[in-house]
Amino acid sequence: MGIVIRQSLRNTIATYLGFGIGAINALFLYTEFLSSEYYGLVAYILSAANIMMPFLAFGAHNTIVKFYSTFKTKNSLNSFLTLMLFLPLVLSIPLALVGYLGHNAITDILSQKNEIVRGYLWYIYFTALSMAYFEVFYAWVKVQMQTVFGNFMKEVFHRVGAMTLLFFLFFKWITIDQFLMGIVGVYILRSLVMMLYAFSTRLPVFKFNKIDKLSSILKYSSLIIIAGSIATLILDLDKVMLNNYVEPISKVAHYSVAVFIATVIAVPQRAMHQILLPLTAQFLNENNTIALKDLYQRSSLTLYVISGFIFLLIVLNINQLYAIIPPEFGGGLVVVFLISIAKLYDNLLGNNNAILFNSDYYRMVLVFGVLLAVLAIILNLILIPKYGINGAGLATFIAIVIYNTIKIIFVKQKFNMLPFTSETLKLSILIIVIVFSFYFWDFQFNSYVNIMLKSLTIGIVYAFLIYKLNISEDITEAFKKNLKFLR
Repeated sequence: MGIVIRQSLRNTIATYLGFGIGAINALFLYTEFLSSEYYGLVAYILSAANIMMPFLAFGAHNTIVKFYSTFKTKNSLNSFLTLMLFLPLVLSIPLALVGYLGHNAITDILSQKNEIVRGYLWYIYFTALSMAYFEVFYAWVKVQMQTVFGNFMKEVFHRVGAMTLLFFLFFKWITIDQFLMGIVGVYILRSLVMMLYAFSTRLPVFKFNKIDKLSSILKYSSLIIIAGSIATLILDLDKVMLNNYVEPISKVAHYSVAVFIATVIAVPQRAMHQILLPLTAQFLNENNTIALKDLYQRSSLTLYVISGFIFLLIVLNINQLYAIIPPEFGGGLVVVFLISIAKLYDNLLGNNNAILFNSDYYRMVLVFGVLLAVLAIILNLILIPKYGINGAGLATFIAIVIYNTIKIIFVKQKFNMLPFTSETLKLSILIIVIVFSFYFWDFQFNSYVNIMLKSLTIGIVYAFLIYKLNISEDITEAFKKNLKFLR
């Protein structure tokens, strides 16, 4: 776990920095410098681009991670990487043609409830294409076991870019239309920077030789498009569907604020996943089941400890947090609770996704994913008209819980391993006890001081109990090293 802990720590710092900047953007700058209508439009464009991204990437980023370590000669490896660079064009070019020829029909459908989205179809496409190639270049360095710079670009760069553009808009140095074009430009620039870094770690040598296992590679790429996009689809689908069922579009902004608050819990998983993915692929290719099981359980418990703390900070401070943001962006309390629990469950899975995507059973993930995508759509269709943004949150919660449970059961059946240990139960009880102990009281100060003091109190209590109960060996060892350093 050495390389995992080292790079995960750096990735966690970068990811939290990114989420911190994102929090300032989402909770303060967007809400103050942008009207809720245009904030909703930005959220819609980015959510639609996130949904399109896996299709435009054509699964190349997942395919690089799975197959890279199976190639043993330079010529075969260079031919494989050449294919991966051109593979995203297989769907990107046809979709661009469809968008060009059917532009009016597509925009008529998308703007039925909110006319403002009509002129931004190409913004979605170019943002999605930039995201797709960014992931390809990021996978290029992941397989070199170098994830830190890519994670910084993934989590920090575009948020700093958005913050800069928001201040430009505030000082009236740019117009709202230039701001929206600038957001797209930030994602394009991020992809170009990542390309330069990726090629500096391993310069591409274009080879068009015959590739062994080509049919297996193309089959995997084709099927993983949907399988690898389910998590993104479930979390962004509701924002896109909200545009079609609720008006004004500002409600999408209200929902996005609530979801952003809750998805901070996903930070540890996002940070650790970058290095868990190539390691898991390596253990699977080597058929090292002992190391794989150890990684599965350790990653699950470590992520649960860290994300459990973040969950407590969010849930126990949520009322005070909503008191300090503009009141028109309130009303998402139920959404925060539902998505927070769902994201906590995501962390509990450890490297489950990496196991499934890099094993021979990835086809079943596709089947599960399609079923869950259909379920998510049906749930949104039923619940959004009835409950609005709370219905969207409930639909997402149900879909994620069912999807994660199916994946745990499947890995148990095929690999005979579970992410849970007896320590998982102890930690679950501890989190529940702390929630009921701290939720119903606050310090009698202003909201900012309340959040700081309450968070400090929760942190001390949680860290002390985790250490004394020795919930996680890795976390306890990290505590001991830090205590020794302080002494």
